[in-house]
Amino acid sequence: MKSNLLLGAAMTVGAIALTSAPSMAATKFEFWYGLSGDLSERIQDMCKDFNASQADYEIVCVSQDNYESNLQNTIAAFRANKQPTIAQISDGGVVDLMLSGAYVPVRQLMEENGYKIDWSNYFSGIASYFSTSTGELLAMPFNNSTAVFYYNTDALKAVGFDGAPQTWEQVEDIARKLKAAGYECPIAFDPTGQWQWWEEFSAVHNQPIATKGNGFGGLDAEVAFNKGKFVDQLAWYKKMYDEGLLVNKSKAAGETANDSFVNAHCQMSSSSIADHGFIGKQAKEGMHWDVTMLPVWEGTERTNSFVGGAALWTLKGKSAEEYKGAAAFYNFIATPKQAEWWSTVTGYIPVTNTGYQAMVAKGFYDKAPYKGRELAIKSLTFTPPTEYTRGVRLGNFGAVRKEVQDAIQAVLFENKPVQQALDEAAERSNAILRKFEKTYPGATLP
Repeated sequence: MKSNLLLGAAMTVGAIALTSAPSMAATKFEFWYGLSGDLSERIQDMCKDFNASQADYEIVCVSQDNYESNLQNTIAAFRANKQPTIAQISDGGVVDLMLSGAYVPVRQLMEENGYKIDWSNYFSGIASYFSTSTGELLAMPFNNSTAVFYYNTDALKAVGFDGAPQTWEQVEDIARKLKAAGYECPIAFDPTGQWQWWEEFSAVHNQPIATKGNGFGGLDAEVAFNKGKFVDQLAWYKKMYDEGLLVNKSKAAGETANDSFVNAHCQMSSSSIADHGFIGKQAKEGMHWDVTMLPVWEGTERTNSFVGGAALWTLKGKSAEEYKGAAAFYNFIATPKQAEWWSTVTGYIPVTNTGYQAMVAKGFYDKAPYKGRELAIKSLTFTPPTEYTRGVRLGNFGAVRKEVQDAIQAVLFENKPVQQALDEAAERSNAILRKFEKTYPGATLP
């Protein structure tokens, strides 16, 4: 194959000579990531394949369990000059990395190491999340996804519904019928899953997460989740929970939402498209299920959903040889073969137009077990990004997310009034944002 179809680029002659030349000892470099379980195992497979594909570099891949831990551990390691060469940082940590100045822009890295990349080939909705306001991509898009809605087709047919739920009105009607028919858990609800139940809900309904275009306009933005449609949505979650139609399924409850779905204990659930592979492998024998885009309320003009997942940031302070290894690894994971493998074994979407089109041409999405994954692309590209759907750019966003999680749980489990819970969470969130702003006095987002 003459070119990297995903990146729309080829290595220069010099880079080919560099990566094929024999070396006395492989250069080791570390990659820290924030995934666990099955997804962590797939990362380890990828790293082993890279190491086996050449003899110049050895990547050492270390799980930090989750995105927030990886972000905090990476920051601490950088301050101690013990940082990895590559860190997987999620969408919520973009501002923290941008303003830290602790990274080497991916364009610079690849150019300096002989790789010519067609950056316009990346889906704009993905690239914009990890780019400056002028469109310069700072990190390598890697495991990207969006939220979708999973449903048990057998259970829905049993109560007279054939097809995919498209509206929350339909979801409520189905849930009531399932409950009446003896299904104990119509909808699995993880109260810590604020990403799908709050952020993605806001995106597809074109609702602001924060002022100033969700923070893109400056560090002085304030949260806005205590206003608009999410207030009513949380009230709806509470109503559905009190009626036993929405059931708490989480690690703390003893069974996760995904586990409850694959075991047919719950008949509907919302999660990442990245879980499509897990659900396909773990679904109870004989269970039939499908996936659709997130429901919207009737009368809503649906807008594109947020990209989820993470990108790979190259950290400053490493050797030239380690940077050569990082560039080689980025090129490796972006080859058509690796990109298709990654999407196949996980459910994460291809991040470039040519990668997606190549998989469509091969019939990848035509039938089970991969049918349905194309809906993530449809959701992400449903409309051009709006002021409120291009992403969220708030400092220490992980802490803001935790405030929303706490508010959801206070409403569901402690009967705190919805507006009060969200107002208090907004007040604490704005305090978090003001503290972050003071950390970077006078700074503007790149």
